[in-house]
Amino acid sequence: MDDEEDDFPEWVDRVKANVAGEVRRRRKEMGWSAQDLADQCEQLGHPIPRNVIANMESGRRASLPLVDVMVLAAALETYPACLIFPVGYVDQTQELPFQSLVPTWDALRRFTGEQEVPGHDLGLVPFFEAHASLVSTALAALEEEEQARFAAKAATGRAQQEEAERKRSEYADQAISAKYRLRHLRRELREDGATPPDLPPALHDVDPPEWAPDTATEERL
Repeated sequence: MDDEEDDFPEWVDRVKANVAGEVRRRRKEMGWSAQDLADQCEQLGHPIPRNVIANMESGRRASLPLVDVMVLAAALETYPACLIFPVGYVDQTQELPFQSLVPTWDALRRFTGEQEVPGHDLGLVPFFEAHASLVSTALAALEEEEQARFAAKAATGRAQQEEAERKRSEYADQAISAKYRLRHLRRELREDGATPPDLPPALHDVDPPEWAPDTATEERL
């Protein structure tokens, strides 16, 4: 039992050491002093005094709030996950207390959900990823359709014009298909009680009228 109790603070200390080491490495890479980093955190709206940063980097700080990790990452122009799991700078780490050391790269991928863990719920992340992919597909098809339309108008021969029109029709169908799937996906999200991501102006017609924003009101404002 004593061994298990000793494992818990070891895990906590390991996580704090990962963050502290990466903060120090990144800070020096940017040519900043601890005061420079403290000033940047204050500019972001969450002050972290220089002495607190110094104590954290030296291992003397007792706690490490999540909000501090988030602000430190933003100040250092990196990601919170990269501070917790410094891939390439820490070979192995623990994901949870009482667990064996694992490659830091594997721990990071599970932390971000890139590597699925059996039985773990990803929430709506797969839906939002599919949404982003469909938006990208629709926008690309619309752009290609417009280019093909221009090519058809600029064509100097009938064969060239017909080929451009064929491509325009093909890209138009791709855009319609992507929009249709987007509309269906956004309906599913709403039925699940979620709010779909904002759409770019070029895809304003994806949502049916009952879900479309009140543009007239926005224009009056």
